[in-house]
Amino acid sequence: MTRVLVVDDEPQITRALVINLKARKYEVDAAPDGATALQLAAARHPDVVVLDLGLPDMDGVEVIRGLRGWTRVPILVLSARHSSDEKVEALDAGADDYVTKPFGMDELLARLRAAVRRAEPTGGGEDDVIVTTEDFTVDLAAKKVNRDGRDVRLTPTEWHLLEVLVRNTGRLVGQKQLLQEVWGPSYGTETNYLRVYMAQLRRKLEADPSHPRHFVTEPGMGYRFER
Repeated sequence: MTRVLVVDDEPQITRALVINLKARKYEVDAAPDGATALQLAAARHPDVVVLDLGLPDMDGVEVIRGLRGWTRVPILVLSARHSSDEKVEALDAGADDYVTKPFGMDELLARLRAAVRRAEPTGGGEDDVIVTTEDFTVDLAAKKVNRDGRDVRLTPTEWHLLEVLVRNTGRLVGQKQLLQEVWGPSYGTETNYLRVYMAQLRRKLEADPSHPRHFVTEPGMGYRFER
């Protein structure tokens, strides 16, 4: 059973989320602040976190960074903040998706299902592939990336983006295709997501992130992975 950690200081929103999630057979823990959220995450190991950014004790972005210090659990941000900069800051800290308040419960649940799906390990067969470059190695079966003899920690969304590009080595993957494959069919225009996550992949994997050789931008069209 999928376990969800809901982090929100508004009791009515928390109650609505808990009721709707439990009705769909999710196990649910709830935290009213960031410190409790970090403690519950460490103790209960949720499969996905739904996180409000406006918490009473710390900014939600701090919670994201705290989680990303040790776990790749999918994080779905829920916030009344509408500005693009704040969304990008949350994504840059390691969030996997962003839903703006007020939100529709059906959309939120669809985004949550997609986040969990992206984090699920895949089976064997065609996934048993290791792709090697001069700078790093991608093991598609184990969902691991190794650089300089050490595993590189990627978020589920970073991994999914990398996986789509690696499976299309040498081929241009359009922005809309990437958005829909990684974030879901309702996406297609949120190119700022791609910019944030490509920058993160380059920072983690490229020898010179400002002059990438493996994650190549085709301006106005999409991205290409080159060995």
